[in-house]
Amino acid sequence: MYQKPSAAFIGASWVALGAGMIGFLVGLWRSELALNEKGYYFTVLMYGLFSVVSVQKSVRDRLEGIAVTDIYYGLSWFSTLLSIALLVVGLWNATFLPSEKGFYAFAFLLALFGAIAVQKNTRDSNI
Repeated sequence: MYQKPSAAFIGASWVALGAGMIGFLVGLWRSELALNEKGYYFTVLMYGLFSVVSVQKSVRDRLEGIAVTDIYYGLSWFSTLLSIALLVVGLWNATFLPSEKGFYAFAFLLALFGAIAVQKNTRDSNI
């Protein structure tokens, strides 16, 4: 028995996704990084967003009794953890100020949370 998400939660989820993504991307756009460095952080963001949606879907499918292979389930979790690790490694080795590193880390995590919440709401709205 599921309840459909409220309009407030749907809106908050989209705001979290948008704020995280836009903040991260504007930070990259305005940075003085080389183009290949900007590409690295952009790719990590996109990889992270895809992987958390995949985790949310596979976890939810399993809870609802929908078949999900162990390999897909494991790869979804591995991809999520790998995207976070790649961001950590990139920020650890970056020449940013500590405040910039924190900004990118929190914008990234906010975007991942928003993606999970938007995917959940999309699924719950279609029940």
